[in-house]
Amino acid sequence: MTEIRPKRDTDDIYEISSIYEQSWKYAYRGIIPQEYLDGIPTGQWANGLRQPGRHSLLLFDDRKLLGTSSYCRAREEDMDGYGEIVSIYLLPEAMHRGYGRMLMQAVVTELKKMGYQKVYLWVLEENENARRFYERFGFTASGKSCADTYAGREVWEVQYVMEHQGYAANLEESVESSGSIVTDYQYEQCEKEKRS
Repeated sequence: MTEIRPKRDTDDIYEISSIYEQSWKYAYRGIIPQEYLDGIPTGQWANGLRQPGRHSLLLFDDRKLLGTSSYCRAREEDMDGYGEIVSIYLLPEAMHRGYGRMLMQAVVTELKKMGYQKVYLWVLEENENARRFYERFGFTASGKSCADTYAGREVWEVQYVMEHQGYAANLEESVESSGSIVTDYQYEQCEKEKRS
């Protein structure tokens, strides 16, 4: 049986971080330099998962933790009034089995409960599967982009937004295309800029 529930204080933060780590190493091959992926340490995302105001959902199947999603109020001043989907990640063996769609539906529902009718996220520009996944839900590129540097290589992210109030209806008709859905946005490092 599949269960999605909020993260609890008693949950193993390093087990949750491990989902990020394994998903990055699997899904971002060929996009982020392999040198960087190979060097991701255990617990890389543990501190981020403890940040005040950041919420996480956990997905279990037969009591095994398979995926996680984080969300919060917008972390950028120019996105005031938006909810932000920070990340959706799955273990590699859980990808392409519908879990990404389930987590997306759950996280959008939670943001609606928080009062957000507009949602945004960041995704790697070269992650075509993830971009198609978002577009099926009704997300569109906002025109904003930013660059991070990994092992000396510049990697661009693009911002997607969903602004119509009926956005949750799109979730029922979507088809999962990517296991690692959202880049965990490196907010402190990424300098946002528009490109022509």
